[in-house]
Amino acid sequence: MTAAGLRVDLDVSTRDEAAVCSGCGTSSRRIHSRYRRRLSDTAITGREVVIRLRVRRLFCDNSGCGRRTFAEQLPGLAERYARRTTILQRLLCAVALALGGRPDARMTRHLAATVSRMTLLRQIRALPDPDQATPRVLGVDDFALRRGHHYATILIDIETRRPVDVLGDRTADTLAAWLRAHPGVEIVCRDRASAYADGISAGAPNALQVADRWHIWHNLGEAVERVVARHRDCLGATAVAECDVEPVVVRQQQTPVTSEVIEPPTGRTDKWAVRTRERYAAVHALLGDGVSIRAVGTQLGLARGTVRRFARAVSVEELLVNHGTGRRPSLLEEFKPYLHQRWNEGCTNATQLFREIQELGYRGGSKILLNYLHPFRAIGDIPRAVRKPPSVRRVVSWIMSEPARLDPDDQQRLDAILTMSAELTALVGHVRAFATMMVELRGRELERWMAAVDAEDLPALHSFVRGLRRDLDAVTAGLTLSWSSGPVEGHVNRIKMIKRHVFGRAKPDLLRKRILLSD
Repeated sequence: MTAAGLRVDLDVSTRDEAAVCSGCGTSSRRIHSRYRRRLSDTAITGREVVIRLRVRRLFCDNSGCGRRTFAEQLPGLAERYARRTTILQRLLCAVALALGGRPDARMTRHLAATVSRMTLLRQIRALPDPDQATPRVLGVDDFALRRGHHYATILIDIETRRPVDVLGDRTADTLAAWLRAHPGVEIVCRDRASAYADGISAGAPNALQVADRWHIWHNLGEAVERVVARHRDCLGATAVAECDVEPVVVRQQQTPVTSEVIEPPTGRTDKWAVRTRERYAAVHALLGDGVSIRAVGTQLGLARGTVRRFARAVSVEELLVNHGTGRRPSLLEEFKPYLHQRWNEGCTNATQLFREIQELGYRGGSKILLNYLHPFRAIGDIPRAVRKPPSVRRVVSWIMSEPARLDPDDQQRLDAILTMSAELTALVGHVRAFATMMVELRGRELERWMAAVDAEDLPALHSFVRGLRRDLDAVTAGLTLSWSSGPVEGHVNRIKMIKRHVFGRAKPDLLRKRILLSD
């Protein structure tokens, strides 16, 4: 053994024992010649290790063998023709699968076994697919190869929570062909996508389809949002009920005041709202002239689903409910009620107010506070404002939350809204009945629940029920059995992380290997 700088060289030779011919399996001791192999090994004390192995070439004494000579192999040390030991090869493959591309090439420098990124990627591609039996319970979901353009399908063994295969698209024919080639699937967990439903029915007609409960609950939430949007006039009940309540002053508390005191809302005039109103008017004008939904989409350059959404909307305000909610609130927002009260009490010193709200938890700078207080110096006292009515989405979150876990103030505001509308009261009852049925896995009660909804004047829920009826068997199974698509969603999130590691530039074959082989 010699050590020089950052490298350790090991001179090794094989023993003079009988070796087995790789062609016929005959043992031989007759030496023809010797040669050297150079193998890279895992590091020692942070230094690169090179094994200079002296290997024998022997005669094959079997006259019927096509080989005259053969080189002895050392399977425990290295594979045939390999330039790295088996241990180092496994280590590099594990690093490549975990990081991929340039990151793992940088990591190999710290392992004292520097390898180029392309070599590591070739190693990943050369790995064999895992040998797995056909799962009894299969999970199916799609993920984006290029969002909005190309999608693939991942198949998961729900019982072992391991990926089984990755399909190149998300069509029904591709899934059906895979299921025909892998008979034995008894249960398939999926989302509400019709393509997967058709593919399962064609490829495994005897398999039980289970619709995922989260997706069902999400679809119900979308229907609830449409119902609440139609009754947005009732949301002002909380503002009227609380306009006479004085804000509470808590000088020494460690948490900020949470009451939101701002000016009453006005109609939206941003470019998205203007465009939505123009499209709403154009769509309803064409529909009023007897033009079909498909023809309206062609004339206006809109997707058929978009035209259908505009056509179903009772008013344009219902379409604006999902826009403009992503704006980040100011760091000062939750402290404004306290500032208003202190200002009206006569404390107009910005430095003093800044210290007080810092004690309450404010983490912003003083400049934000100075800019906010500047207009108040011209008007003197700040007029007391009415609490802004809750947004449609916030009311939906109250309705979709478990009553026992709802904040008492939010429960009070929701009760005030429900007193203004019998339809919203009925909606809350149906949602909570559905939640109980879903949590307690009482899918046999679904038909009775749908009949109760049909008896109410709630068009958005009627649309939700029609969707359930089209997929009734899978939905009933999803609300009855304990299986779900949770493990599949977890793997989809892992795929997003893998794509970010390689900046979205991995080809599908490389991405597939990393999905199937990564721990």
